[in-house]
Amino acid sequence: MITFDQLFIGGQWRAPASSDLLEVRSPHDQSLVGTSPAVTKADVDEAVAAARKAFDSGPWPRMSPSERIAIIEKFNQLHADRATQLAGLVTSENGTPLWFNTDAQPGVAAQTDAYIRAAKDFEWEQRGGEAVTTLTVREPIGVVAGIVPWNAPQYLAMAKAIPALLAGCTLVLKPSPETALDGALFADIFTEAGLPEGVLSILPADREVSEYLVSHPDVDKISFTGSTAAGRRVASIAGSQLKRITLELGGKSAAIVLDDADAGTVAEGIKYAALLVNGQSCIAHTRILAPRSRHDEIVEAITAMAEGVTVGDPSAPDTFIGPLITAVQQRKVQGYIRSGLDQGAKLATGGAEPPQGEVYRQGFYVRPTVFGQVDNSMTIAQEEIFGPVLSVIPYLDEADAVRIANDSSFGLHGGVWSADAEHGVEVARQIRAGVVSVNGAFAGFDVPFGGYKCSGIGRAFGSVGLSECLEYKAIAV
Repeated sequence: MITFDQLFIGGQWRAPASSDLLEVRSPHDQSLVGTSPAVTKADVDEAVAAARKAFDSGPWPRMSPSERIAIIEKFNQLHADRATQLAGLVTSENGTPLWFNTDAQPGVAAQTDAYIRAAKDFEWEQRGGEAVTTLTVREPIGVVAGIVPWNAPQYLAMAKAIPALLAGCTLVLKPSPETALDGALFADIFTEAGLPEGVLSILPADREVSEYLVSHPDVDKISFTGSTAAGRRVASIAGSQLKRITLELGGKSAAIVLDDADAGTVAEGIKYAALLVNGQSCIAHTRILAPRSRHDEIVEAITAMAEGVTVGDPSAPDTFIGPLITAVQQRKVQGYIRSGLDQGAKLATGGAEPPQGEVYRQGFYVRPTVFGQVDNSMTIAQEEIFGPVLSVIPYLDEADAVRIANDSSFGLHGGVWSADAEHGVEVARQIRAGVVSVNGAFAGFDVPFGGYKCSGIGRAFGSVGLSECLEYKAIAV
């Protein structure tokens, strides 16, 4: 068990304002993983004050980009050295399989490396003009509040922290209470890397305290990942104060299976595109659009895939799907499954009843569930379920497939499957989403990531993600 009795505020471990504790329990068996102080508004005030002072008068924003890069490079190596520990801890906290968290750690390092490359190549200043000389300067926005969900806490914490720090901002990082422990471990790593005092605070807080952080007048920018409903609230608060925001929100991604795609290849790709993180991913491809003539074949292939994955203890090496994060989320997903049945979708495998057996008795498990003959107007096709529930939707022709894919309030991710990759690209161009993968390709961390429509505002990764933490100043001489 990991126990924290202090909070990391302004680069130092300090006594919290309250004696209350936050318990982190395994969603697999309810065992106590660890404890952390419960964050209060007084703790937020202290953290923001430290960040404000460090930004207004400290060395970090005034360092050269190369000096900041050197510290982040050292952090990335130190962080990678603790990959095994962090992978095991995240599995205990949120129930995602150990193999996934182990494989993800090199990806976290690659994500940071991509930001470092962007910072090295970035044009921090530009000169131009003749009679009048103009100097365009990129300057850090200020104090950033980075709000991170529980489903991929390492990836998402770094997606907030690294660009903000490389830009010269100071940061209050707010992990989710469900994954409070792995976030706190960042503190010592950043300190060892040489991050100056005051630049970073880490506060795992509940919704009420998080909203207080968002509304704090000394916070200049909010970088938020979470549900669309919560994102709307963040945007309304930020808008009233004209704060800068980056929002990565929900998704209901459509994977268009073209008529020439191989069913087995599609099913194996959907296994990873839809069911990673136990189906609790904003980019999950949970709407599979199949030609009407091949609907039953695609349902059969995806059903065989879903029935072949191992559901169970997330620490076991062969587990592909673990428990959902909470009992509340389990009941929510079960309710969606019942709504699919009530609205006429055809259940191919799974269902609302949890899997039977001793290993599942105390955990928040949901069986991988596949529906066929889904109409895109059904609730299971329109709302983000955040669980291992897949809907196969028949379409008439490619134009109909594109129409169905775009008939959604979301637009975060999408996919196209085809034996002809170039034709797949033609179809991908028509999908209203921030990222579209053709035949399961991964875009990487050097290109922008973000959503259209209700899936968010702004972009992460690469030079575009770095720019989200910068203001542009023009100086005319």
